Amino acid sequence: MNSASPTVPERILPTIVFSQFAGTSLWFAGNAVLPELQASLQLQENALSFLTSAVQLGFILGTLCFAILSLADRISPRLLFLICALLGATANAMVLFTATSITGVLILRAATGFLLAGIYPVGMKIAASWYSGKLGKAIGYLVGALVLGTAFPHLLRGVSATLPWQSMLLAVSILSAVGGLLMYLLVPDGPYLSRGAKFDARNMLQVFKVADFRAAAFGYFGHMWELYTLWAFTPFILTYTLPELSASQVSLYSFAVIAAGALGCIGGGYLSQRWGSAKVAFVQLLLSGLCCILSLFILSGSYFIVPFLIFWGVVVAGDSPQFSALSARTAPPHLVGTALTIVTSIGFAITIVSIQVTGWLLHALPLQQVLIWLGIGPLLGLLALRRLV
Repeated sequence: MNSASPTVPERILPTIVFSQFAGTSLWFAGNAVLPELQASLQLQENALSFLTSAVQLGFILGTLCFAILSLADRISPRLLFLICALLGATANAMVLFTATSITGVLILRAATGFLLAGIYPVGMKIAASWYSGKLGKAIGYLVGALVLGTAFPHLLRGVSATLPWQSMLLAVSILSAVGGLLMYLLVPDGPYLSRGAKFDARNMLQVFKVADFRAAAFGYFGHMWELYTLWAFTPFILTYTLPELSASQVSLYSFAVIAAGALGCIGGGYLSQRWGSAKVAFVQLLLSGLCCILSLFILSGSYFIVPFLIFWGVVVAGDSPQFSALSARTAPPHLVGTALTIVTSIGFAITIVSIQVTGWLLHALPLQQVLIWLGIGPLLGLLALRRLV
């Protein structure tokens, strides 16, 4: 292949972005129907946290299994994406027929999370197989779509959607299936797709022997310590600091804060073409770390809270696609899928610890004194990322 980049058909990036959004909607659409599901099954109040955690834990287990087996590097990633999108859609829809006990629902939500391991990281591998020099830009769109999917349940609650929860779950399952089919039919294997790796359980550890990959991975881990905890507690932050807001206003503002991250992802993708992924990730991680510190002062007042949170939402998510791009570029070429999968798995495991620690601290300290501790993640991430900058 000559040094000139091959021409990429115009349909490739929009198809990958839509398919990624459609597939990952399985993850967060469950949040939109949890209140209705809780009322329908007469669940305990704490069942909501169990249902949410089931998807996270299923995803972590799935990414570990996929990484150990190197599935994303041994078979066609678009075929793997299709299979997981169809099976995930099935597991999501089965809640309609088995939602008679909390145990059944938890198993199905965990299974959905497990299958998402073949959608989110694999979607990034597919993008990496088509885009080399513009990988930061391409993954910026992918993660931007994921961020919008995360925020979407808050928008639904904010506009008081009246669609029955059963219809919403079925619609999301259909959306996921369509996304998987479009990915398989419209996105062939890209020109930068490396030949598949042979099965070797040591592949998962092999990627961490590369110093540059370790720098990208540990930067990402610091970013994940902060990201999902901020997202998880955004409605609480708004309710705590602005008690005059109505429930619908809290939902709409929560949507704005989280969805703002899509601007950071896409904008950072374009900036990466000029500055490089490492510098864009470093600057955004630095800014989000400063927001952790500034929260001690700004959240103690009553002014600028919403604009501050929206800005924080932009930078807290905006570095995520650049970390993924750095991980893809610095990993051994034949283990890109395995590298992205294991890094994502560890990152999401870190989010569970961070969320639990923050929840525990909120029982002992005022909110304004808690969020500053999220800055530990960005600080450690910046120290790791210096090697690449």
